[in-house]
Amino acid sequence: MLTNQKHLFELDEDITYLNGAYMSPQLKSVTALGIESLKRKAKPYSITPEDFIEIRNPLKKRFAQLINASDYQDIAIIPSVSYGMANVANSLDLKSTDEILVAHEQFPSNIYSWQHLAERTGAKIINIEPPKELKERGRLWNEKILKAINPNTALVALAHCHWADGTRFQLAKIGEKVHKNGGKLVIDGTQSVGAFPFSVAEIKPDAVICGGYKWLLGPYSLGVAYYAESLHNGNPIEHNWMNRADSEDFSLLTNYQENYQARAGRFSVGESSNFVLTPMLTRSIEQLIEWTPQAIQEYCKEISKEAVSALREMGCYIEEDAYRGQHLFGIYLPKTISIDKVKAALSKQNILVSYRGNAIRVSPHVYNTAEDFEKLISVFKTLL
Repeated sequence: MLTNQKHLFELDEDITYLNGAYMSPQLKSVTALGIESLKRKAKPYSITPEDFIEIRNPLKKRFAQLINASDYQDIAIIPSVSYGMANVANSLDLKSTDEILVAHEQFPSNIYSWQHLAERTGAKIINIEPPKELKERGRLWNEKILKAINPNTALVALAHCHWADGTRFQLAKIGEKVHKNGGKLVIDGTQSVGAFPFSVAEIKPDAVICGGYKWLLGPYSLGVAYYAESLHNGNPIEHNWMNRADSEDFSLLTNYQENYQARAGRFSVGESSNFVLTPMLTRSIEQLIEWTPQAIQEYCKEISKEAVSALREMGCYIEEDAYRGQHLFGIYLPKTISIDKVKAALSKQNILVSYRGNAIRVSPHVYNTAEDFEKLISVFKTLL
């Protein structure tokens, strides 16, 4: 089993950081590489034309490896999830009878593009709410989503793990049904990819969009996206020179090209050969590949299992293990205690978590320990 990796990070000893879903801490090696890369711009003559192209390929290759994609040219470099989603929305031409299916209260970056698409085309957004009762919530929510898919479903846009409480959606089953009905499956992988095993070969999504600063352990303002063949002729939201054919030859740049780079090459953001951020995200993904997302899940389960059991015994609701991530779960309190009291008590002990809706969101990683969860539990024991 993977052992504790806190020594690879720069976390303060007096802070119990159970908040990776908010923003990951940065690996020391990634910080060092960022500083080294930042200094490179001080000597611009050290940056060659070839570097503009070649600095991007390692990132695409590593991300393709992480998500089990067969061709790194299906990967685009993006600045944000909203950018990656907008590329998809701009490539779809829906009808007024079409439906866009989303999960209730999913992250806004996976909503606004679809709202705009619906306004433009007359398509209807179908919001699938979870069951009101908490018992077997994840299983029943997945069943509601599957039942809602029909011949009018042109698009299903979901997360892998819900950002508020980690509820896991059965993407392979959902994707199979939506594809049988002629629709597309678009995944926001920001709260799962890197910490939870994800395979495009198994799930067969049309797009997977990931911000880089959470479970990919990368810097802010850079992300990566997978676009399947079904979108390779789509319309990107911007038209930068690097995404056009033959852009490798700087002497030919004014021979303006109608054709794009191969496969998903049209969808990368301008200046994606960012000489600081791109190497940093590449390095962080290399570390995740070395650890493996499966080992991260097993580690998080091991250090949190006693705390999860204790919380359930106290009357808190945490989703069944089969329908949540081990790296991200929500604690729903019994009615006898207010979330504000818990928030104040945790803050007093320097225990950092997030609060999303009615859930206390706990999101550990390999820098956490079972002792961190003992501190968490001690607060709940005092209150409950």
